[in-house]
Amino acid sequence: MSQVDCRSALYMPASVEKVLAKGPVCAADAVILDLEDAVAPESKGRAREQAVTALTQYDYGYRLRGLRINAADTAWHQEDVAAVARSRPDAVVLPKVESVDDIRRLSQALDALPDTADIAVWAMMESPLAILNAQTIAQSAGEYPRLSMLIVGSNDLVREAGMPMGQDRTLLVPWLMTLVAAARAYGLQILDGVFNDFSDNAGLERECRQGVAMGMDGKTLIHPSQIVTCNKLFAPSDEALDEAQAIVDAFRDPHNAEAGVVQVRGKMVERLHLDMALQLLARSERLAGRG
Repeated sequence: MSQVDCRSALYMPASVEKVLAKGPVCAADAVILDLEDAVAPESKGRAREQAVTALTQYDYGYRLRGLRINAADTAWHQEDVAAVARSRPDAVVLPKVESVDDIRRLSQALDALPDTADIAVWAMMESPLAILNAQTIAQSAGEYPRLSMLIVGSNDLVREAGMPMGQDRTLLVPWLMTLVAAARAYGLQILDGVFNDFSDNAGLERECRQGVAMGMDGKTLIHPSQIVTCNKLFAPSDEALDEAQAIVDAFRDPHNAEAGVVQVRGKMVERLHLDMALQLLARSERLAGRG
């Protein structure tokens, strides 16, 4: 599965039609139509049909379309998986992933459905066991290439760990960095967990900056008001783009054609930094025109 640019992924309860109608016009890089936590048991069937309708009838433009199904040990899982063939999302978001077996079972189920070869699997990591098995889960992408993304399920992770619910993630950081390491080691992308207080933009900004510093690719969101902040902070900054362009210009100088190291603004810069600069500039160009 190919890499994607996803700074922001907005969860949308599939049981609420008026919310689903906003998906194609929101500024998020991805929308995740949720059949799981956001939907009451008595509404699961209706939500599933509304998600199928939205995914087949709406034009989402550049936005990635995710469908979060119910976990494998629930009564709704098999029907959710069957609905994937009808709705054809870009990715199936699988909750409660704790082992390679979870990835294997879903991959094989999708393989058995028609015209689903290009549908990715995004694995939600939301328990202590998921943290302990993060390496083997991420490594399984070599055998099950549908797996392209890890998603932090921070609310469930904190609850199952017995940590107090709060905005200070200091004690959670080692677990989050374990997930980042696993994702990076095996070429997967990773999205940070949600920030629950959508009225606290300053808190959201702090957590986004923390996610950027940890190496997260983007963040999952629970409210449209969080998108602008998330998109801004997970995009390359003006300062970073200016420095990247300076590095590219330095190596393009004919005098540096054979150089492995050049001086840029008082710093010694290697060719590996040139590759990083080119990637950053290319990402900025891909994101141009989005929200």
